[in-house]
Amino acid sequence: MTEQRKKPQAARRSEATRQAILEAALELIAEVGYAKLSIEGIAARAGAGKQTIYRWWPSKGAVLFDALLMLADVQVEGAEQVELPDSGDLAADLKLVLRATVDELTDPRYDLPMRALAIEILVDPVLAAEYRERLDEPVKELKLRRLRAARAAGQLDPDVDLDLAVELVWGPLRSRWLHREGPLTHEYADAVVEAALTGLRPRA
Repeated sequence: MTEQRKKPQAARRSEATRQAILEAALELIAEVGYAKLSIEGIAARAGAGKQTIYRWWPSKGAVLFDALLMLADVQVEGAEQVELPDSGDLAADLKLVLRATVDELTDPRYDLPMRALAIEILVDPVLAAEYRERLDEPVKELKLRRLRAARAAGQLDPDVDLDLAVELVWGPLRSRWLHREGPLTHEYADAVVEAALTGLRPRA
């Protein structure tokens, strides 16, 4: 067998092992919760060596982060090719996006892992930095690009602070979800968009 044949086979085995580890992490967090989730447990469930996991991830939080990205099929490296909907109707487009966000946040497959990740980010600065670099900042840039286009089209006040606008539009959903402040529904998402745009549209 040539070296060229060995490399693709090794890569396929490595990817299969990686996927098994990520799937094991999602299964276990649903069964035992994040507090009882361990690298040893993930390794046993995935049929992988503990050192294999530590070679790829520094902590169970890092494993969970990649597992969530896999579950959501997020390809952050290609985020610059992705855009939020732009039909010309900013309110309709934002409602579409926020309704999809509601569906994700209320999906049982995502809820517990995402809550665990939110907590872990607060106590793990390395994971927090990775989260910002790989997901938070690229996704925020997508939001900013859509709002920049709306501002250029005269749909937002020309002096609006777009970073603040992102917080006004997306922040209430995350806050309500994270703190369990009330039902997270499509109707609530629509109301958030209308309230935010009332303050962000051009003044008469």
